[in-house]
Amino acid sequence: MIVLAFFISFILTFLATYPTIKYAKKGGLVDDSTARWHPAHTHTGIIPRAGGIPIYIGILLTALILLPRNQIVTGILIAGFFIIVMGLIDDYADVSPYLRFILNILIAGFVILFGLGIPYVSNPFGDVIRLDSVVWKINFFGEHSFLVFSNIVAIIWITAVMNFVNWSKGVDGQMPGFVVIASIFLGFLSFRFVGHNISKEAVILLSFITAGAFAGFLPHNFYPQKIMPGYGGGALAGFFLAVLSILSFGKFGTLILLLSIPFIDAIYVIARRIKNRQSPFRADAGHFHHRLLEIGWGKRRIAFFYWIMTLLFGIASLFFHGIQKVLGIIAVCILLAFFIVITNRIKKMKNI
Repeated sequence: MIVLAFFISFILTFLATYPTIKYAKKGGLVDDSTARWHPAHTHTGIIPRAGGIPIYIGILLTALILLPRNQIVTGILIAGFFIIVMGLIDDYADVSPYLRFILNILIAGFVILFGLGIPYVSNPFGDVIRLDSVVWKINFFGEHSFLVFSNIVAIIWITAVMNFVNWSKGVDGQMPGFVVIASIFLGFLSFRFVGHNISKEAVILLSFITAGAFAGFLPHNFYPQKIMPGYGGGALAGFFLAVLSILSFGKFGTLILLLSIPFIDAIYVIARRIKNRQSPFRADAGHFHHRLLEIGWGKRRIAFFYWIMTLLFGIASLFFHGIQKVLGIIAVCILLAFFIVITNRIKKMKNI
């Protein structure tokens, strides 16, 4: 069944991308590097930006075919639709990053209303940390329970992953490739654990549906890209990875390990911008993939590097537990910091 889920979403997304490219060009959903300068862009020419549409079509239709009707799944699919609408508006008119961030929070809050939350997180040094101990009772068309910390942490987590993953899509094929790998490993790990009012089989299928959709988009996005993921595609990738890590309890450390480079890169970029008294939302060419371009790496090489590292961390996640994951993340932080120092020196030497 998981092979069928992957294959159907792959084919649907792959085929849906062709008309998307055509209509994106007609509708002005393009990025013209000569008419619209952006500090973070690495491409040239006119490229369609609406890549989130075929990815969502592949996920939506396959989920409707294979997944059982479920309140949480319904909320996830509706929230995905909102992300695509937000992405299309941004692809056409460049929405303010502050407004996008607020919309991300609202979308994360929306899916929480359908029952998605984080009742506990794993503690590598001991027992789990419970987040469902504080409950607010709300009387609104009946009595409802609001798990304060559980829902707040879930909203923060989903919003953070949406943005961190979206920031790592600057090079052709970079983001879809590591999302495919991360989704597959989350699917494999879901055989061990599952939570919420949803079956283990549904979580596993959703993981492989997500992997198949991004795999179907990858041939169109790989160098030289014919279409970009756009904000909708990048945010949708982060949203589904965050949701999958919540549905299969205990996968937050796993997802951080799988996406070590995008996560560490995002934290480094935020810290650097704050240090320089700039807005954390202000785009620049200081991401890790930009640094690799500056020292002479090609786009294919950068994409493969992200894929290979995600694959290696995925294999490690199958064997690492508790404190081992923490030590793995720390090791990656040290290595990445060392690499950044080296790239800075190479850049300075080239400028001399």
